[in-house]
Amino acid sequence: MLKIRKGDQVVVTTGRDKGKRGEVAQVLNAEYLLVNGVNQFKRHTRPNPMKNQPGGILLKEMPIHVSNVAIWNAQTKKADRIGFRVIEVPGETPRKVRYFKSNGEQLSS
Repeated sequence: MLKIRKGDQVVVTTGRDKGKRGEVAQVLNAEYLLVNGVNQFKRHTRPNPMKNQPGGILLKEMPIHVSNVAIWNAQTKKADRIGFRVIEVPGETPRKVRYFKSNGEQLSS
């Protein structure tokens, strides 16, 4: 189970985009994420009339390593760490849930 998932709000902790916040658009694998508005690069493209694609300079989001982001805790207004907890409900199978390490609040998902 991954600590950061698609749809989570994260904040960049290192690099040239340090301090920027965004939503995880895609989890590429266990180590890399695509975050909206973070780690953008300019891609120069040629026009392709066969695909009806205009040319020019496009902004493209590049993958960022998981170690360079932290999940955003909206309650404390800070970056936070994630832990796992097993919740056992009588009559059901145990569930593994994520929680914030700072205040113990369970993440919704």
